[in-house]
Amino acid sequence: MTVDSTRGVPRRRVLAGGAAAAGTAALAGCGLQAKAEGGPMQFWNFYAPQRSDDPALAAQSKWFTDLVAKWNASHKTKIELLYLPPPIYQTGSKLPTAFAAGSGPDIFLASPGDFLRYYNGGILMDLTPHMDKAAVKDYYKDALASRMVDGKVYALPMEVEPLAMYYDVSAWEKAKLSEGDIPTTWDQLLDVGAKLKSPTRAGIVTETKPGYLQNFLWYPWMWQGGGDVLDEKGRPSVDTKAVRQALQLWQDAVRLGITPRVPPAANDLIAAFRGGNAAMWQSGIWQVSSFRAFAPKFEYGLFKLPTPPGGTYKTALGGWSFCANAKGRHPEAAAEFCAWALGTMEEECLDRMVDWCVKAKSDIAPRKSVLERATRAGGYDQWAMKYFKDEVFPGGRAEPRYPPVIYKAMSDALQGAMLAGRSVDSETSRAAQSVEAYVKSYKGAKLV
Repeated sequence: MTVDSTRGVPRRRVLAGGAAAAGTAALAGCGLQAKAEGGPMQFWNFYAPQRSDDPALAAQSKWFTDLVAKWNASHKTKIELLYLPPPIYQTGSKLPTAFAAGSGPDIFLASPGDFLRYYNGGILMDLTPHMDKAAVKDYYKDALASRMVDGKVYALPMEVEPLAMYYDVSAWEKAKLSEGDIPTTWDQLLDVGAKLKSPTRAGIVTETKPGYLQNFLWYPWMWQGGGDVLDEKGRPSVDTKAVRQALQLWQDAVRLGITPRVPPAANDLIAAFRGGNAAMWQSGIWQVSSFRAFAPKFEYGLFKLPTPPGGTYKTALGGWSFCANAKGRHPEAAAEFCAWALGTMEEECLDRMVDWCVKAKSDIAPRKSVLERATRAGGYDQWAMKYFKDEVFPGGRAEPRYPPVIYKAMSDALQGAMLAGRSVDSETSRAAQSVEAYVKSYKGAKLV
């Protein structure tokens, strides 16, 4: 799942959305009434409109409100933005429940983890007829492939979000570590994590709460050893050494006291670093804009995810997409909007994607021409952005589009091994059985 600044929502983001959160039920209720009365198309999202003293959130909200205002000024079928706080939108049941009741939004944001749920449910509108053919080819293959079925595009990525390891330079130096100690192997990672941890500081932080985010953060460790949940033909491949050793790594990190069971500082990386509560933290490129907004002078470092013996470097590439509801009031207009916003070769479209990826946020652009344009504009001149683009991103693999049953099987294995301390072998075997049983009866679009 892409987190964005919303994947693993920091405490300040929840608080910043508090005022809007209080009105969420009212907004949703008004939206359903507007749908019945033939009002404007509704665009459910977790960015806008909202007021915030958080400069990053304010910039992201403005990008969305400007986008919709531009559309409304030149199109007959209007759009209304309806904001839901990230925890409700991303991990709640409001969106799936709305679609099940036939009252879902006309336009919405979705991560790869929800793609098959919505596609197999007949929710996603084919966007291909509204796109420039050149724009389809302009998208990076991995960015678009998980949103396609039989050569047709059903969701348009707005961003690509690779993962890396952040570290607190001050904590590093106090532990008498240098750049030469940056780990490149799993054993080195645990060794450095042990040196950095203290009674008040976690050596390594990663997500411990079950959810698509935790799976997303864990997948690269599995991939680095050559493991996978499903092979390239969609066949189950869970019960392997690579899967077991990746589960073992996360279990060992907790067992050795290097990784805490609950992330410090309410899961806010910057607050934890500034408070001396964490030394290393696995997260994504979205944190760069948070540092820029909240701690521009804080000295942090980055390194690529270390690899196991004989392994190959991999990272996961997340990101959210625009989708149109095929069962909405105006499915053609909704699809046209998604393509107009992100799927043409028009200068205005390319510029707005540049603005999102390197001004409103900090992301890798999902299209070649946009990445080139953003690079020329200096969007990747800052050291961290350059590192993500040049070093981290090239080893990336798109977040899988596994449906809920497969996600849950792996999530249960991860929770069982990491936090419950159960046997890695038994957890891997149990997950393999669940995945195999599901795949045998699965009917729908290709799983990979």
